[in-house]
Amino acid sequence: MPIVAITDYTFPSLEIEERVLQPLNVELRTGQAKTSEALIPLVEDADAVITQFAPLTAEVIAAMRQARVIVRYGIGVDNVDLEAARQRGIPVCNVPDYCIEEVADHTLAFLLATTRQVVSNALHVRGGAWGLAAPLDSMRTLRDQTVGLVGFGRIGREVASRLSGFKCRRLVFDPGVPSDTIAAAGCEPVRLDDLLAQADIVSLHCPSTAQTRKLLNASTLARLKPRAIVINLARGDLVDTAALVAALQSGHVAAAALDVFDPEPLPAESPLRSMPNVIAASHIASASPKAVRTLRETAARLAAAALQGESLPNIVNGVAPKV
Repeated sequence: MPIVAITDYTFPSLEIEERVLQPLNVELRTGQAKTSEALIPLVEDADAVITQFAPLTAEVIAAMRQARVIVRYGIGVDNVDLEAARQRGIPVCNVPDYCIEEVADHTLAFLLATTRQVVSNALHVRGGAWGLAAPLDSMRTLRDQTVGLVGFGRIGREVASRLSGFKCRRLVFDPGVPSDTIAAAGCEPVRLDDLLAQADIVSLHCPSTAQTRKLLNASTLARLKPRAIVINLARGDLVDTAALVAALQSGHVAAAALDVFDPEPLPAESPLRSMPNVIAASHIASASPKAVRTLRETAARLAAAALQGESLPNIVNGVAPKV
C-alpha cells in the first residue's frame, strides 16, 4: 500500500485530499511536524510527500527512501531544499495558479487602503470621532501615483491589468521577462534602481530566491522616493524587517501594507503590529473557498499522478518524474 505523507496543514480536515486519493488505496499519514525530528519518521518511507510550511531541509530529504514527489501546498517553495531534492532525484511540484485573482485583488485592496487611508479613517469613526483621521497630504489619488511592480509573473501581470483602469503610471522590474512583453501590457520596463527612485508605491511580486531575499534592505529602502509606500504579498524575507521598521519610524517610508513577514507568525512584540502607518494581515491574501479547494485538490492529484507514474506538471527543480 503506497504511503502519502502530509507533513502539516492549516485546514479543518483533510476530507478533500482523502476523496482524491481514496481510489488509489493509499495510506494517508498526517502530522503537524515542524522539526527534523518530527518530520523524518513521517516521511522516511512515504511514496509521496505533501507539505505546507514544514521545513523540508536537506537532512529531512536525505531520509526519504522512496519518495516519488514532493508537493507544496502553494506557489512558493522556499521551505523545500530544491537542490537536495534534485540530488536525490525527487521532483518538487508547486501549485502556481490557484490564487492569482485573489492575491491580485488583495494587492489592489492594500493599494487603495494605503492611498485612501481606509483603515485609519474607519477606526477614527469607530472611536467616536469625525473628519479626516490623517493629514490631507496622505490622501492620495491613485491615478497620480507611479506604481513599481517588482516581478511580472502571473500575479504581477494581473495587478498591472487591474491598475490600468486607474490610469496610473506602471513601472516593472523583472529581468526574466522580455521588455517588449512588459511594454505590451502598457507598463514601462526599468532597472531596479530606477524603479526605486521613481515609484510612489513599490509592490513586490517575486519569489524568494538567493537573489531576492532582503531585496528591500536599509540600502535599497534609502533609495526610495521620500514618503513611498511598500506593499508585500509575496514572501516575508524579501524585506529586511528591521530596516523597514526604521524607515517607517523615520517617515522616509510613509506606509506599508504587508500580508507576509519574516518571521511568521509575526512576533507579538513586533512594532509592525501596532504602527498606525502599517496594515498587517496574517498571510491570507490567497484565501477564498474556491482557491483553497483548488489548491488542495491539485496537490492531492499531483501526488496521485506520481504514484501512478504519470507525467507531472509544475516541476520546479528540474527533475523528471520516476516512471
